[in-house]
Amino acid sequence: MPTTTLVPYLNFPGNTREAMEFYQSVFGGKLDVITFADFHVDGMPPEGTMHAYLRADGFNIAASDAMPGAETTWGGTRVYLAFMTEDEGILPWFDALAEGGSVSQPLEQQAWGASYGLVTDRFGLEWMFNVGPGNAEG
Repeated sequence: MPTTTLVPYLNFPGNTREAMEFYQSVFGGKLDVITFADFHVDGMPPEGTMHAYLRADGFNIAASDAMPGAETTWGGTRVYLAFMTEDEGILPWFDALAEGGSVSQPLEQQAWGASYGLVTDRFGLEWMFNVGPGNAEG
């Protein structure tokens, strides 16, 4: 049976390249970016991001610039990106994502045994960290 991977696909109001380069600086990996000019898409800024894909260690993130005016129809939909792991090596990511953003829940030991925290990055995305025992399977 083939493996299925869930890849968060993010939409930004014209600053996808900046956001994805930031995420690459935090998580490492290989970033590929295709512009609208690469595919001669009419009605979109030529330098805008048609598709970006970050291949990091153990996960991937895809993104694109939204159609002009799309942010007015988003309606406040929120997406949490959750790290569920026993790997404490990701803990520095919390502080890196908080730079220019905000911490909603400090990263602290919780009653269930894991360290948990919630951070909103400078692009408005919310990242949950649940790091500790029992998280190997998510």
